[in-house]
Amino acid sequence: MNNLTRAIDVRDVTKVYRNGAMEVPALRGVSFVIERGEYVAIMGPSGSGKSTLMNIIGCLDRLTEGSYRLDGTDVSALDDNQLAEIRLKKLGFVFQGFNLLARTDAVKNVALPLFYAGLSARERNSIAGARLADVGLGDRGHHKPQELSGGQQQRVAIARALVNNPAVLLADEPTGNLDSTTSEEIMRLFGDLNAGGRTIIMVTHDEEVASHAKRIIRLRDGLIVSDERSAVAAGTSPR
Repeated sequence: MNNLTRAIDVRDVTKVYRNGAMEVPALRGVSFVIERGEYVAIMGPSGSGKSTLMNIIGCLDRLTEGSYRLDGTDVSALDDNQLAEIRLKKLGFVFQGFNLLARTDAVKNVALPLFYAGLSARERNSIAGARLADVGLGDRGHHKPQELSGGQQQRVAIARALVNNPAVLLADEPTGNLDSTTSEEIMRLFGDLNAGGRTIIMVTHDEEVASHAKRIIRLRDGLIVSDERSAVAAGTSPR
């Protein structure tokens, strides 16, 4: 493995939250590398540090000590404006709650990151339409969120996360608001995206969801307690 193949390189990362004189350690020296094209689930009980780790990987929070390189860039050295820029260019986010604009149709929801990237309306709509087609919603571009099912709304959110062609797709409990059948559909879509070369990092508490990833990193009390290839990577089907 060399630096050119690394999407994520986390070294001895600690995160300490301070409340007055009290210090609360959330991460206690975490290290791992995720290569481009990997599909990784991060798991752990409440308070394990998994959400803190996702926020650091997503450039939404700063580490206390250690180093973090995202697609070759030393994130630890960036100021707030630079962090916002790297989030826009290098990361795509998928959340449990979809986070779509209620009064805006699917195309414009997907195209929103391209507005901040400075593209024209014509370019934005063209690219957004293509990403909707990629997730099976090419004929739903002018539908608003309330006109779509929960699974379709999450597909719109995934299309939005992909619209800037990010180096890493981050998914935080992406099936948390979906029924089991729709969850399976969304997980198949993630599998297809990874098969096409997308690097995916997913935080979940659900073993069934995590079983779709090819590698599972488990945290407890701010430490990595296991980092293993999953059944999918071993060539067997998820449960």
